[in-house]
Amino acid sequence: MKQGVYPVEGVGLGLRRDFFDEIMERPDFDIDFLELAPENWLRFGGRQGRQLRTLTERLPSVCHGLSLNLGGIQPLDETYIRSLKKFFIEHDIRAYTEHLSYCGDSGHLYDLMPIPFTEEAVFYVAERIRKVQDILERKIGIENVSFYAMPSQEMTEQEFINAVLQEADCGLLFDVNNTYVNSINHQYNAEDYMQAMPSDRMMYLHMAGHFDEADDLKIDTHGQPVKQQVWSLLEKTYQQHGLVPTLLERDFNIPPLTELMLEVEQIRSYQVAWRQKNVT
Repeated sequence: MKQGVYPVEGVGLGLRRDFFDEIMERPDFDIDFLELAPENWLRFGGRQGRQLRTLTERLPSVCHGLSLNLGGIQPLDETYIRSLKKFFIEHDIRAYTEHLSYCGDSGHLYDLMPIPFTEEAVFYVAERIRKVQDILERKIGIENVSFYAMPSQEMTEQEFINAVLQEADCGLLFDVNNTYVNSINHQYNAEDYMQAMPSDRMMYLHMAGHFDEADDLKIDTHGQPVKQQVWSLLEKTYQQHGLVPTLLERDFNIPPLTELMLEVEQIRSYQVAWRQKNVT
């Protein structure tokens, strides 16, 4: 196990407008870092822009994008990428991650579609990642996504991800819930997959909830509490890769912030347990 140098530490929470004002008014919430979807905040100025800057001055922040379209056939939107660069500087963003997927063709698809697991796709998407990194003048991280239709396969998903990481020389946002969901839907061993990920590429982890459509079909909704199987996989991820910073995502059916904080504290309890076993 070789741990990377992380952009943030501890336990984070994905910032949502549902509880933006509450976080602004209650600085006592025990959160170590925030994650922002830049598409949702990029063009806010005035009072809301100043409020966001107050938050990002108070709490270390990272950005997780939704629309870079790394696997798409359309040219990268360099104007958008340069606007991201300006936003990252303004808010001292510690890391930027995106989905290893495509989300656009002639227009935006409003979904994250898997990239075929082929050698050709490795070189194609890695070139686009390198171009983004050159414009931003920083390394970015890619996230393993959940998917429901298996793309063309010359290699396994973990082989594909590792090949992209190596070819692009970028980081990894490892999504624990996506790994579990895919392992059920596509019948592979989630723990084996997790162990195949490179510790030294990991920037941070995602935790989220999913919907049990059937015993053999899980839907990655980000709209339910984290399931016990995913908590167990998180614990094993710490055992394998060390104490990687971890963030809770909740996009739908968002409960009161105090309820979300119970899950944040559950992540923290796994981190405390790891320290007790591994730090003398």
